Amino acid sequence: MTRQPVPLPAEHIPPGTADWRTPDARRWLTAASARWAHPLWALLALVASLIWDLEAAPVAPCTSADPCAADWLGLGTAVVLVLTLYWVWRQPRLALAGLAATLAGFAMDGGFTAALDEPSTLAFLTAAAFTAAGLVHRLAVAVRQRALALEAAGPAAQPLPAAARTFRRGRFSFALAALLLAVAGFGYWQTQQVVDAYEERAAGATHLSGRVTALKEDDDGIGILKVEADGRTHRFETAFPEDFPVDSRVDIVVDGDWAALVAEPYDAFGWELLVLVGSVAGLAFLANGVDGRTRSQRLRRGPLPVLHVLVREGQDDGRTWVFAADDPEGLRPILHFHSLYAFEDGDEDGDGLDAGDGPAAVVELGKVTEILRGEDPPQPLREAVLYGVPYVGAEVAFVAREDADDAEVSVECSVTAVKPAVPRLVELGPQRRKRMNPRRSVDEITAGMTPTAGPRAWTAHGFSRAVGLGLLLVQGGGIWVTLDEELSWTWLWLAVGLPWLVTAVATALTWRITADRDGLWVTGAWRVRQVPWNVITSVRHSDDGIRVGRAKDSPVELSPTGWAWLERRLGREPHAGRTVEELQALLLRPELRPLEEAPPGRQGVPVGPPLVALSVLWGVAVLLLL
Repeated sequence: MTRQPVPLPAEHIPPGTADWRTPDARRWLTAASARWAHPLWALLALVASLIWDLEAAPVAPCTSADPCAADWLGLGTAVVLVLTLYWVWRQPRLALAGLAATLAGFAMDGGFTAALDEPSTLAFLTAAAFTAAGLVHRLAVAVRQRALALEAAGPAAQPLPAAARTFRRGRFSFALAALLLAVAGFGYWQTQQVVDAYEERAAGATHLSGRVTALKEDDDGIGILKVEADGRTHRFETAFPEDFPVDSRVDIVVDGDWAALVAEPYDAFGWELLVLVGSVAGLAFLANGVDGRTRSQRLRRGPLPVLHVLVREGQDDGRTWVFAADDPEGLRPILHFHSLYAFEDGDEDGDGLDAGDGPAAVVELGKVTEILRGEDPPQPLREAVLYGVPYVGAEVAFVAREDADDAEVSVECSVTAVKPAVPRLVELGPQRRKRMNPRRSVDEITAGMTPTAGPRAWTAHGFSRAVGLGLLLVQGGGIWVTLDEELSWTWLWLAVGLPWLVTAVATALTWRITADRDGLWVTGAWRVRQVPWNVITSVRHSDDGIRVGRAKDSPVELSPTGWAWLERRLGREPHAGRTVEELQALLLRPELRPLEEAPPGRQGVPVGPPLVALSVLWGVAVLLLL
């Protein structure tokens, strides 16, 4: 029997609100971007042509007249180019601006003239033209969809609900942008310190011309140049040994025991790379923050068109899917986006998908049973009023009830751009996942489970431990490589990455879940947490992790717990997936739960602290061996 959508009280449907019906929705979907304009094709064409052009283009040698020093213009061009590649996927308007700036610099450098002689350059220009055509097409699609949505909504316009007017976007992106741009500024300052130190010392040094007498590599593969000048032999490290053949003449500067090649005066590559990465990431977050803030302000600017629709929250990805008002079975989705609850106090920050989960409430066992029974049915369809004009890249808000038992309505605002529900280039949707991961019903699961008095335990098995050992090797190698270098900014990567690696290794090697009469004992990397049966709302397996939802507190998570993709490819059922199924069965069938309490010895022991001690000992051993 078809389940009826959760109704929306009539007083929350503004007068004149039009139903978004299937014929209008199909016209809206038909106006979606053509498959040739998908950003993946443009990115592949641009990246391939850029790699070809860079490989084919001659590299200017380092000379005294044109030394290989800090090149801020070239670094700025690289920043714009990388950002353009990112914006091709996310921001068509910014991508067009970035592409125009790149082509302008290309023209100033004589690139269009070279295109007549160089196939690689011609390929890049062709890829740029294809990308521009796709971007223009996507922007034209947005205009067309906007017109169709306005036509379907009719003349009615309503002010945005009060809660949505206080919803703010962009704060998280702005904070990250400030941090990353500060990192880039620090890298720039450090680079200038290196440049100024060289120029200051070179100004008072003696300038000599010497002869290259030998060229070899040291144990680390770094080119070593021997130069004889003024009766002395000087040794220099060089990144481009091919520029200095034996018996060639080179200019050097000498100040006592200090000497430097004029053609390669200093090495600030690490700091320049930090500037590049920090600038690209910082500007990307800044653009996302500005775009989100601008779109949300545009949404609050005045009365908006409204559409009567049906909505449903996706089980697998948390997206909000929108359906036509006359599609009560939810068979043909129109569009989707991620959303967050909006509250009138304006404290929510809608900049990330996990910025907030809304008010927590104790979930009754009957509701848990309804959600977890059988094949985990989808969330119910809900009547909703959609505020704003939906089109690709738009911002919208909607009002709906959570379920039939909830008397109050909630307001949600989109935190990602609207996207049409069209087939993807590579199908990874619910139907494909369902075929790859056939779910068993509760009856099938419980058929193989025998009630026991003692506690039940599920622990890390072969694949999970293999993942843990692999990450442990990465951790040990990372410590070795980092400590092998002198103290520098690269040590920051160790400080940032090591805590995550230790947590992942400890979890993958020794995770454990023990079920007893009172609840679950979940052993992670750092501690053992007890979750009583009466507060568990869900148990799920996703992204190679196990997540135990709780009614009032944040969920308890274990990750990684294996490698489900590889296990399936080898014809095996993922151990973590079977663990979750059996835990769900215990949650739904209390008669299968153990009758005894788990003693401390059966609750598990976290190995994160010993692993930290082991990592410290390994670091000390590496320092002693170097």
